[in-house]
Amino acid sequence: MAETHPEGLPSARPDGRQPDQLRPVRFQNHIAPYALGSTLIACGNTQVICGVTLEESVPRWMKEQGVPGGWITAEYSMLPYSTLERKARDSTRGRIEGRTQEIQRLIGRAMRAVVALDKLGERTLWVDCDVLQADGGTRTAAITGAYVALRLAVRKLLAEGRLTEDPVRHAVAAVSVGIVDGRPMLDLCYAEDNAASVDFNLVMTDAGEFIEVQGTGEQATFSEAALAELLALGKAGIRQLLDAQAAALRGSGT
Repeated sequence: MAETHPEGLPSARPDGRQPDQLRPVRFQNHIAPYALGSTLIACGNTQVICGVTLEESVPRWMKEQGVPGGWITAEYSMLPYSTLERKARDSTRGRIEGRTQEIQRLIGRAMRAVVALDKLGERTLWVDCDVLQADGGTRTAAITGAYVALRLAVRKLLAEGRLTEDPVRHAVAAVSVGIVDGRPMLDLCYAEDNAASVDFNLVMTDAGEFIEVQGTGEQATFSEAALAELLALGKAGIRQLLDAQAAALRGSGT
């Protein structure tokens, strides 16, 4: 018989985790040889390849408006075999999905928030995030992995003398939280995300500051107390992700 918590609801998550427990997080760095920096991040069964490349120019709007410094932008995609049913490529549909646009803009904002763009010079760093396998939390995994790839890319540019100052001011990571069956939970897998009555994505720096809070009551309203509990749960999870990033970077060469 399944174990239950005091309210009589099943206590076990689909993968057996506790409500405040992250999925196992793994990084495999330097997975894309031609990228300046790259990593394969796995958060449970969700896997995302993140790679950073350099373009020796800035967007036209920056030149036209006389904006100094460089730029960071991102592209995100789910590979056709990343889900149980084949997902058509955007190129096949002839347009980029609204969800895809939202996520790649979020990744770009998160990276720009922790980088001093004036120290890049007139350059653009492209952050490409490709989902190999999706089991919930692909956008948060992409952000967490993108930072590691970006940090590796900057290390290489500094080592080659192409940058003279380190532009990275803070680390950044992201995680999902939600209310499932009346209980706050950290790092939702797909089944939980699909069943969540309240769903949040949090993006934070290692200074403890929020970059973005995306949240909605999918099937219900939520109280201020519930919001505070979800934020606290997410902040604790992000601290663990920041530690995992730091460990992955310590164990990686330039």
